[in-house]
Amino acid sequence: MSTQKLHLPKPSMIVPPFTPFTEDMKVDWALLEKGVDAMMERSRPELVVAAGVEMQEYQYLRYEERLELISKTLDAVDGRAAVAVGVSHPSYKVAIDLAHYAEKLGAQAIQLLAPLRPNGNAPTIAELVRYFELVGRETSLPIVLYLNAGPGADPTIPETVELAKLDYICAVKESSRDLARASRLITEIDHAGLAGYYTTMQLLLITLQLGGSGITLPSPASEIARYVIDAYKAGDLQHAIELQQVFATWPSRWMSYGLAEVMKASSEYLGVNAGVRHLPYESIKGESLKQLHQFLETNFKTQKEFVNA
Repeated sequence: MSTQKLHLPKPSMIVPPFTPFTEDMKVDWALLEKGVDAMMERSRPELVVAAGVEMQEYQYLRYEERLELISKTLDAVDGRAAVAVGVSHPSYKVAIDLAHYAEKLGAQAIQLLAPLRPNGNAPTIAELVRYFELVGRETSLPIVLYLNAGPGADPTIPETVELAKLDYICAVKESSRDLARASRLITEIDHAGLAGYYTTMQLLLITLQLGGSGITLPSPASEIARYVIDAYKAGDLQHAIELQQVFATWPSRWMSYGLAEVMKASSEYLGVNAGVRHLPYESIKGESLKQLHQFLETNFKTQKEFVNA
């Protein structure tokens, strides 16, 4: 049933804002709004994801709270960019309900994780196709196919191409960080006109050079990514390479704490309050936090654009 199209420039950036929490483990709506404002000003994303990736920690929320996070994110964006609402759920029925909610709120797309079977086993390609058909037939919104092995299924390259052939799917966000895989998917999906291919931060520059559609990554990493894209578009490859090298170390050096924690700690150092960490998980502390701050001081604050942001 998907009748709308998602028209994004190429290259473009898809950014999920982090979810800040209060001391009583509720979403801090004031900080969410401030975080979205900073993201819009510094990163200038073409598409914002509302409660759509694990880094946004929507998994901690009750269903009603997840709905509120979606609606408040759209309110905070306030038409400054297109919004894709995260509707991922093992049950296609719940995904459909969330898709209808996204329609009512005026979202431009939905983002949907390729699911595992309920017992954690890998689904067949026929099962995945059927899952996306069941959702796609019930919503007017185009689907951003979200591939993230671990929480979701890990289809092969031919299986991913098969999914991208579905009329409902307008873009593929793929998280493997595998250059051989990414280059084939760019060729067989993006260049073939099936859907836009969106990469991870580690492969941003090479994805642009290979003709991919862009990147999905969280704030504040999106700030560096915006400068990579701008430098590349301006023909300043050397500057783009220097900026891209930031992602060789960050956030991977601190990833034992989790992506959400690295992004939140980084955001706070750069002046945007990320709220209280959700229990039972801890913040980056001690020497690790000191090293993170030193890295950010060198790779963010020495950039004139970031100092003046």
